[in-house]
Amino acid sequence: MSDLNHLPDSPAALLEFASEARTRIGARIGERVFGQQHVVEHLLIALFSRGHTLMMGVPGLAKTLLVQTLSEALELRFGRIQFTPDLMPSDITGTDILEEDPETGRRRFTFVPGPVFANLLLADEINRTPPKTQAALLQAMQEQQVTVGGRTYGIDSPFLVFATQNPIEQEGTYPLPEAQLDRFMFHVTVDYPTLQDELQIGRMTTRGTSQRLAPVMGPEQIMAIQRLVREVEVSDTVNEYAVRLVRSTRPTDESAGSEIRRFVSFGAGPRATQFLVLGAKARAVLNGHPVPSIDDVRAVAPAVLRHRILLNFLAESESVKTDDLIAQLLNRR
Repeated sequence: MSDLNHLPDSPAALLEFASEARTRIGARIGERVFGQQHVVEHLLIALFSRGHTLMMGVPGLAKTLLVQTLSEALELRFGRIQFTPDLMPSDITGTDILEEDPETGRRRFTFVPGPVFANLLLADEINRTPPKTQAALLQAMQEQQVTVGGRTYGIDSPFLVFATQNPIEQEGTYPLPEAQLDRFMFHVTVDYPTLQDELQIGRMTTRGTSQRLAPVMGPEQIMAIQRLVREVEVSDTVNEYAVRLVRSTRPTDESAGSEIRRFVSFGAGPRATQFLVLGAKARAVLNGHPVPSIDDVRAVAPAVLRHRILLNFLAESESVKTDDLIAQLLNRR
């Protein structure tokens, strides 16, 4: 087994390194978070794709714990923002404060960074704050920098936003604008644990305080795998499959089926194609495969497309779900 504290010096060795890292990271997270393997898989794919993730689930499913545990396992700076209706944009990005030099008496503005200046940022219950404050994250998510007082400040790499939403409390919430939703690579549904996982939760999490996890790897190793993912070649067949899958979600496209034309107002845009290909590449690398396959695209498709297909009123009246339409698309292709 490779030493995860050092970087391999060849693409083949780095590929093996990435596959071993995936196994060891999963095992380390499993010391504290029980179950939710599909969520962990998507978070790792997003991490090594440099993509952000929106997690939807009822309270108590360890969404916050999972992100915090991941940051410990990877030795990343963790930042957390609890979104509330009174949160201001400066509470996210930081602000300029007026300071006086005690020796010279001169006054000057000094920038105090906000919690967005982290490697792994948890935006907890992101839909509880108004759109103006939600928008404070847009520049950071898209450009990895923020502008305050006319000055632009970069955020250190790696940088990733994991946001959570609660689907059962709608009072006092503000729907995320489509423009911000599109910035998220994945929309992951966090389900209830299985019986065996919940038995383990009841047994293992009521014994006392948990110990801090020993890190599996650090930022340099993460960025090396991120570069490898970008360098992976994709066949024309896989790329064409991703493009055709995305285009088939648009009701105005000639490839759209009758269900899409009937129940969808707007389909996924080109960013969905980019994320399908990137996600497939990252999944292949984490499984030790040098090139992605169509199966890799299909595995990440629901999480990529779920928040990019806008249903119409007819779909709501007939209780048609986005996941049902995605499943039909995948069954036909």
